[in-house]
Amino acid sequence: MKVKKIGMADLGALKAPGILTTLGLGSCVGIALYDTVNQIAGLAHIMLPSSKEIRNNKNKAKFADTAIDILVDEMIKLGAKKNNIRAKIAGGSQMFSFNIKNDILKIGERNVEATKKKLRDLNIEIVAEDTGGNYGRTIELDAKDGSLCVKTIGHGSKVI
Repeated sequence: MKVKKIGMADLGALKAPGILTTLGLGSCVGIALYDTVNQIAGLAHIMLPSSKEIRNNKNKAKFADTAIDILVDEMIKLGAKKNNIRAKIAGGSQMFSFNIKNDILKIGERNVEATKKKLRDLNIEIVAEDTGGNYGRTIELDAKDGSLCVKTIGHGSKVI
């Protein structure tokens, strides 16, 4: 079976059969999109919530506000229909604790919020999520059925 690895600040899509996987989600968010009818999957590994807050924003796959648009377009090129697309998200951990109350350091939480806002703006329903905590995740999206396997160290594995 075809397995396509998605790196950090990267995205990709494929039509079944195949698996999209990304490693090392800490504060980053893995956005798994799936066309439930046409068996087309897309996966993005975003690092930051907004391209508008960063000067060096050439890599649009790095940001929640720009990566999801590109990912949906990639899926449509493969034959997906936007109305059939559902989302699952994972990651957004707070990997380090800080004693100061500065929201800018809560990057995981901000990534999850930005991802949810963008999906809501595009009318893409989030059907499952595994976010938060203080541990890393690896995810695998199966293009055959849209199942998302979330693997962690010390917190087991599950399919959402």
